[in-house]
Amino acid sequence: MEFIDFLLHFLKDPLTVLQQFLSVYDTLTYLILALIIFVETGLIVMPLLPGDSLLFATGLLAASTGKLDIQLIIPLLISAALLGDNVNYYVGKNFSRYIKVKERILFFKHEYLVQTESFYQQHGGKAVIIARFIPIVRTVAPFVAGAGNMKYGKYLLFCLLGATLWVSSITLTGYFLGSNDWVKHHFEKIVLSIVFISFLPIIGQFIKTKFK
Repeated sequence: MEFIDFLLHFLKDPLTVLQQFLSVYDTLTYLILALIIFVETGLIVMPLLPGDSLLFATGLLAASTGKLDIQLIIPLLISAALLGDNVNYYVGKNFSRYIKVKERILFFKHEYLVQTESFYQQHGGKAVIIARFIPIVRTVAPFVAGAGNMKYGKYLLFCLLGATLWVSSITLTGYFLGSNDWVKHHFEKIVLSIVFISFLPIIGQFIKTKFK
């Protein structure tokens, strides 16, 4: 129960949680941030961690406090995202035979694999990049790419591009807005806006599927 309360607080106000991490753990905060990004992208059972808002808060905190080095944090988090993606990909690859034989494994249905394979065939490598910017999807997509037998060389190239664009763009946006007083005072609203915008593709796809 305490973990759920912490997770909800983390989702709502990642900036405050990061400030607490910094005050208690100091430079170990780098490792904590990398671990969170790795878990969100690498463990299919943890898709609800605050990826986008966490990156934005990290950039903002780096600019406003100077306690986080932006030149260190960006390559570190890109590496964590890549490592998570690759772990997820190989887990999916090794479990693909079971998914294709069974209709359902836990919450994962065989039809999800078929639909995602079709999505990859339709959109090509850019699907890997697009998935990176969509919550939940960025956690499931590497698993499905492995389970759907997407060639690793192709996957790795677009995975690298996606991770670099995702971490750099959102973290630097927070960094360059970090000195703005309005942003500091309305951070909670900004986080909610980021979460809403991130989920728009999922909402759009649901509506499209519903009325198709």
